[in-house]
Amino acid sequence: MSEFKEAPEGPTTGLNATPADSAAHDLEPAGEVQQLQADLEQVRAEAKENLDRFLRARAEAENARKRAEADVLAAHKYGLERFAAEIVTVRDSLERARTVELPADSNPAVQKMHEGLDLTLKLMDSVFQKFGLTLVDPQGQKFDPERHQAISMVPSAEIPPNHVVNVVQKGYLLNERLLRPAMVVVAQAGPAAPPAGQT
Repeated sequence: MSEFKEAPEGPTTGLNATPADSAAHDLEPAGEVQQLQADLEQVRAEAKENLDRFLRARAEAENARKRAEADVLAAHKYGLERFAAEIVTVRDSLERARTVELPADSNPAVQKMHEGLDLTLKLMDSVFQKFGLTLVDPQGQKFDPERHQAISMVPSAEIPPNHVVNVVQKGYLLNERLLRPAMVVVAQAGPAAPPAGQT
């Protein structure tokens, strides 16, 4: 007989390894994978939130830029509004002075003054045109509450109802925006004609 004992037959998993140790060793990588997946999901959620914040901040910055551009454009376009509202009253006064009828035998100096008023009005109109001021003279036009202010209504057989009979004060637009409405008298429907055969 030999002094050595024969090793037991069968598969061996390692020195002094038991089946329980082997199972525990296999579970550790699975737990790490789950932890890594959870960390990955958290990082993805944070990345999505950060991207959302970035996109909102960029949109807000773009909106602020557009608002600033619109404000600058409006300031350029309508910056003359207060000045224009005052200068149109000067034009009204010049126009009223020009409408005074002169007798044929009037002083030549007065006639020259009328010519000067005509030239001044033409010069003002060219300046108004250059800066986007447009005259609103709606004589005979349909009443437009967006651009006209009715101060009274009168019956009229010649002018259709809701049309301007008389312009008391002309209006103005500044770059197509109403600066001052035209003050107008509006036609209303005349009395109805009596039915035939009645007097």
